[in-house]
Amino acid sequence: MNTNTSLPDAKSSSEADSSVLQIWGGHRLRGHVKISGAKNSALVIMAGALLCSGDCRIRNVPLLADVKRMGQVLSALGLRLEQHDDILDINASEITTSKAPYELVTQLRASFFAIGAILARLGVAQMPLPGGCAIGARPVDLHVRGLQAMGAEVQIEHGICNAYVPGSNARLKGAKIYLDSPSVGATETLMMAATLASGETTLENAAREPEVVDLANFCNAMGAKIQGAGTSTITVVGVPKLHSVDYSIIPDRIETGTLLVAGAITRSEITLSPVIPEHLIPVLAKLRDIGVSIIEEAPDCLRILPAQTLRATDIETLPHPGFPTDMQALFMALLTVAEGDSIINESVFENRLRHASELNRLGADIRVKGNAAFVRGVPMLSGAPVLGTDLRASAALVLAGLAAEGKTTIQGLHHLDRGYDRLDLKLQQLGAKILRVNETPTDAPITRNS
Repeated sequence: MNTNTSLPDAKSSSEADSSVLQIWGGHRLRGHVKISGAKNSALVIMAGALLCSGDCRIRNVPLLADVKRMGQVLSALGLRLEQHDDILDINASEITTSKAPYELVTQLRASFFAIGAILARLGVAQMPLPGGCAIGARPVDLHVRGLQAMGAEVQIEHGICNAYVPGSNARLKGAKIYLDSPSVGATETLMMAATLASGETTLENAAREPEVVDLANFCNAMGAKIQGAGTSTITVVGVPKLHSVDYSIIPDRIETGTLLVAGAITRSEITLSPVIPEHLIPVLAKLRDIGVSIIEEAPDCLRILPAQTLRATDIETLPHPGFPTDMQALFMALLTVAEGDSIINESVFENRLRHASELNRLGADIRVKGNAAFVRGVPMLSGAPVLGTDLRASAALVLAGLAAEGKTTIQGLHHLDRGYDRLDLKLQQLGAKILRVNETPTDAPITRNS
């Protein structure tokens, strides 16, 4: 493998900060769009490559700022990476340090999950506490307690999580672990740690998300012994080492949902593939409640048909298999132009309704009280300058801009580029009038009071 550690360029944070999206709304979309690999699978599977002391080839890797950042974290640990299009080759034969770089981990929450894999390989890990979107508290206490149950000594000092496995062989031990909540990150961290532990580990109240299953399938393809992923009880029998693998990531269910909502809000007919419809059951059910027709053209292809009338509906976000919190902002945008009153309850994160005020700038009628948003549908949105406050909020503003009359300008694209593989270009190919432009110095950036 080539020792080049550079990944192809997703938009850098500084570039994204200095550019805006301009959208001229009111245009119908038409055609087929290709769905990229799942962001949340790609990041954790890249971390999972730390478990293998040989080569891993990962296919269907999306071109995202977060993927590039995770690649930088792995490179800093001594891994060799090379990417061509959507194929990423990782060689983890040598991990040269157990300490991940502070400035990268604090920008990317998913990089913290690598602590389980590093600890399993080396018996020691130093991981800064994580960052990411400001959508609410996501503590790491479940990760820490699980690693402690497996025999690790863990201390958090000065923003760094220091962990090591005492004893001469420095190997984690199997344990029975109950998670107080079905945390995706904790489930993935502990599942990776358990793959190389001695004995059997049981995770109760585990997260059931498709991305957890994808990680388990990836580890099993390398020789791990994981059963029960996708259920609330996961059992892992540790093995001494894992071998090389060639693995393809699942399609991104949130990108699929986002583009389905783009079709619904613009009353358009589009097809999307590859998709896994079973990963989208609550999203498809709510779209049908709202009045949208969706046809399964093939096992991996969906077609959305325009609705005559969009109807109000109520939504409550829940851990999988409930309605995904990552789709909440997108559906809020859609419900702003539905007939009637909708209520959205955000029960997963406590600070994830900040997009409501930005949607109101486009003419929406949304009132927020606590973790509930009350949405009264309006006949038409109108273009305005708005600011993306997190990843999914930014995408919601893009969708609202597609439906709005006139021109919408969106700032804060570094959020969007973290999790969507060239969303603006995919929408352009479907006929949207959307353009990414650099701001001139005279364009004052939007600031909002938090």
